[in-house]
Amino acid sequence: MLRVAKDGVTLAVRAQPGARKTAIAGVYGEGASAQLKIAVNAPPIEGRANDALIAFLSEFFSLPKSAVALTSGASSRSKVFLLSGISLAQAEAAIKAALTR
Repeated sequence: MLRVAKDGVTLAVRAQPGARKTAIAGVYGEGASAQLKIAVNAPPIEGRANDALIAFLSEFFSLPKSAVALTSGASSRSKVFLLSGISLAQAEAAIKAALTR
């Protein structure tokens, strides 16, 4: 779900729009095709769910919103985000901590 990129890391996400609250809901898939499943408290209308995901990921990884960019999957549940200014080890540690709660 995480891969090293030129300016940071990319994160594969499986969005679940229309949830009660925005939160990490687990892992979707296995191996190389695994995605971080995130429940989103926003409808998939006019990019609102994407905006909510960007806000959530920037807060979750303690990054400015400008450091989180949607690189693919704007109209799909499967999305890829570029997280600039964070190392693979930092991102893995944050996700591991969230999944073991």
